[in-house]
Amino acid sequence: MNDLYEADRYAWTKAQADALRRRASNEIDWDHVAEEIAGLGTSREDEIESRLENLLLHLLKWKHQPAMQGGSWLASIREARYRIGRVIKKNPSLKNYSGEYLMEAYAQGRELAIDETGLRDFPEACPWTIEQILDAEFLP
Repeated sequence: MNDLYEADRYAWTKAQADALRRRASNEIDWDHVAEEIAGLGTSREDEIESRLENLLLHLLKWKHQPAMQGGSWLASIREARYRIGRVIKKNPSLKNYSGEYLMEAYAQGRELAIDETGLRDFPEACPWTIEQILDAEFLP
């Protein structure tokens, strides 16, 4: 089973799911199953991180480039909020993760905003609370 894990992860997951359903414990690749399950949680954190960084990028651009505000920025803001909300709805134990990651996400979003706009006057610290950032009605 270890060879299949390395050669074809998809086929390995199908075989492991089948073995679990049949309760065939002698066919379970226990170490890799545990690794994959742990990775599921990490992937949810990664999604929140990515969406929050993108959200902050667009909020900064919205605030600091009012003449360029448009539908695509607004759609990006709404999409990021929606996706973060869905991850949290499906994984309630991650409710506080956005707030915990906010400082790091803001630093990354700020760097991306500098790269995209060429502007350098974005605040060093996040000017908004996590509640404001995730509020569907909030635009700076």
